[in-house]
Amino acid sequence: MLILSESQIRSLYSMSDAIRDLEEALTYYEEGKVVNPHRTVIDFPEKEASALYMPSSMAPVGKSAVKVVTIFPDNPSLGRNTTQGVILLSDTDNGEHLACLNASYLTRLRTGAVSGIATKHLAKIDATSVVVIGTGAMAEEQLQAVLEVREIREIMLFNRTRDKAIAFEKRIPELSPRYSGSITIIDDPDEAVAKADIVICATRSAAPVFSGQVLQPGTHINGVGSYLPHMQEVDEETILKCSKIVADTMEGVKDEAGDFIIPANKGVWSFDELHGELSELVAGKIGGRDKDEEITFFKSVGTAYFDLAVAAAVYEKAMKNGVGTEVEV
Repeated sequence: MLILSESQIRSLYSMSDAIRDLEEALTYYEEGKVVNPHRTVIDFPEKEASALYMPSSMAPVGKSAVKVVTIFPDNPSLGRNTTQGVILLSDTDNGEHLACLNASYLTRLRTGAVSGIATKHLAKIDATSVVVIGTGAMAEEQLQAVLEVREIREIMLFNRTRDKAIAFEKRIPELSPRYSGSITIIDDPDEAVAKADIVICATRSAAPVFSGQVLQPGTHINGVGSYLPHMQEVDEETILKCSKIVADTMEGVKDEAGDFIIPANKGVWSFDELHGELSELVAGKIGGRDKDEEITFFKSVGTAYFDLAVAAAVYEKAMKNGVGTEVEV
């Protein structure tokens, strides 16, 4: 079995690689060539923690995978990461377990990549400004993906802890060396949203992080931070203003996206108003942006076959380049 660390994966695999491979995987999914069971969650109430088990298989690439992620909120006080994950990759021709990959970076990368794909289809072609609300680890790949698919000239950053936004600003040249536009740290997210073409929400907030009142025609929003029914990064006014709302998977957002569950439970909005799934958008079964003045929203809570797509591609690159550690199990 091949063992691949985060640093080895980073050396092999880029955002452009992930966008390409996930576009292909989304097409396979729409063609019915992906098996993607619902994830299993085991809770540990005494720790307010949980473990998630996410299996999938993809016939065209001849691989299956299980991602295991643990989330222990108290870990930082013990000097450990809150979220830890691995992906076990297997061969569907002979059952051989091929590789075990660090999942933390790959999860962030694939989440960024699907937002990038959605941005390609839903943001204005001439979008030049982006605001990042929440500058934690997830935001890095979100910004990378947007910079990959649009010619951005202005980046605005907001974090409740300003020092984290300052630290994030310093990482941007490393994340996207080609970027030569402006970077501004802001204190009022509403002010930035009012002039941004693209809004990235990457927080764990249980309350909306900006007011829908300030949204201007033509804005595209990527929401990736809230992933539980009680979390709500965007308010109901935002949802009601959107002419097209696309989900990574319908099943996932119905179960986990508080941005939708809360207004649906209040009766002010219905899941029937979703424009469709990202796979349908990529396959051309539903349309992307039609008019410059539309407000569009992409919501992602994640799903297992996204992890499989990038893990399988990383494995192939690693074998070709002789990267990783072979172990007997």
